[in-house]
Amino acid sequence: MLEFRSWRSCSEFVQSVTLQGRYIREASADEFLNAVLATSKSRKKTIREQSYLWRAQLGCDWNDDGHSDEEPRPFSPKRMKPQANMATEGRANPKGIPYLYLASDKETAMAEVRPWVGSLISIGLFRTMRKLVVVDCSADIQEPTIYLGEPTPEEREQAVWSDINGAFSMPVSLTDQKAEYVPTQVIAELFKNNGADGIMYRSAVGKGLNVVLFDLATAEIVNCFLYEAAELSFNFGEIANPYFVRKH
Repeated sequence: MLEFRSWRSCSEFVQSVTLQGRYIREASADEFLNAVLATSKSRKKTIREQSYLWRAQLGCDWNDDGHSDEEPRPFSPKRMKPQANMATEGRANPKGIPYLYLASDKETAMAEVRPWVGSLISIGLFRTMRKLVVVDCSADIQEPTIYLGEPTPEEREQAVWSDINGAFSMPVSLTDQKAEYVPTQVIAELFKNNGADGIMYRSAVGKGLNVVLFDLATAEIVNCFLYEAAELSFNFGEIANPYFVRKH
């Protein structure tokens, strides 16, 4: 079975496809992808037909009956699915190729759209239309670890897959450099071209899992609700030593 050369293989791959070449890749990048594909076989998970997942969108539509003030209502079913000609860059999809981003629970789905206090969120319940096979990147999550030497092949594999999950779960913002999406887009395309229906990874902002489906037709909306973000909270933790400025 193919193995990863290093516990840092994922970060090395990120540097390679971001700074060197995405379409004509370095040999080390292709070697990494071969190992990802080989080790993904044990990480495939089945989502049963008629399973339920959630999708959130910031905003809403408005009722205007001509007799009263406009009232908010959830987005239409068409608006709750991405449109091919409007698909922007995402962690998994390149521009113009839409994927369906869902979550295991509505709280995680709403957290993923980064609402602010008072913002309105359309939240739709989706049902899968057939049995789906997804690659689960969340099974190997571990605390950040720095190895002084190369660990065992099993530990290298766990470290790499933990990094893959972290790359997918990294929050997306409008200020992101689009090149940052290239590594995860390449990995997602690898899974897609080898028969997977999607990917699953741990949310960085919610308690649940995110699910990305490659085919928009594999899940259909059942109903849609409208929520308002009433309260937000943040927890901060120091991750580096401070410095002190002295006057001389």
